[in-house]
Amino acid sequence: MKIGLVGLGRMGSAISERLTVHGFELVAWDRADQATKAAAARGIAIASNARAVAETAEIVISSITEDNGVRAIFTGPNGFLEADVAGKLFIEMSTLQPMTARELAPLVEAKGARLIESPVLGTIPSVREGKLLSLAGGRVEDIERARVVLDKLTRRVVHMGPHGAGYAMKLAVNLGLGAYIQAVSESLALGARQGLDLKAMLDVLKEAPTATPWLAAKLPVLLGQPGDVTLDIRTMRKDLMSAVATGASTGVPMPLGSGALASFSAAVAAGAGDGDLADLAAFVREQMLQSFK
Repeated sequence: MKIGLVGLGRMGSAISERLTVHGFELVAWDRADQATKAAAARGIAIASNARAVAETAEIVISSITEDNGVRAIFTGPNGFLEADVAGKLFIEMSTLQPMTARELAPLVEAKGARLIESPVLGTIPSVREGKLLSLAGGRVEDIERARVVLDKLTRRVVHMGPHGAGYAMKLAVNLGLGAYIQAVSESLALGARQGLDLKAMLDVLKEAPTATPWLAAKLPVLLGQPGDVTLDIRTMRKDLMSAVATGASTGVPMPLGSGALASFSAAVAAGAGDGDLADLAAFVREQMLQSFK
């Protein structure tokens, strides 16, 4: 079976490696030349655009950063839907707003194809080990068809509901994560202003009732040591914007999310957007507090 893949960033690249290991033939594309060259160097066939991917593959995965980018690869010039896609299945794995899935699904079905969303919980190592958690939205039969691919990438596929439900759950998860990171950042800033040692604070926080696996994994970064970027500040800012916008569209007040969004936005504006989420703590202590002096 030939699988298409559009989006060769950190997550897409890891997905391509995992599927190749499991014997799938891939055809891929990304707007960034550097990403496509890296994939080609690993022996992956590179298409000329998204349309060419859809023409070639039976199942097409997309992993793109934001909503407008996904809309473009489906409906833009040389997008998926300019090809004859009758009978094909699209698995959209980005973190998007629910309204995007509800907008795209009818367009895909009008062309005789099917679409599910499958945003995931997990980091790059989770991809490589096949231990992601899929938050799927769409028709049951389409999700079952997608298992030929998803079962190689995930430890579990959870059907959250119709189109949009998977994205809604992913935004709910990332809203909590963003708020938690903001809380940890403020906790460390408070302690630092009171003369507490950073390592001593983290030794306590890792055993506090609020300790999480994320905190345990990011202790080295929080201590200022180098580490892999599993999710960057700019992407979390985008997810918080999506969560706040989705809440606003349905009348859900989001004071905590809006506060965290302001902090992440300040970090991006200051040029820290490419840093790991855990780097927000240092930004809050070292730069953001300066504005309050």
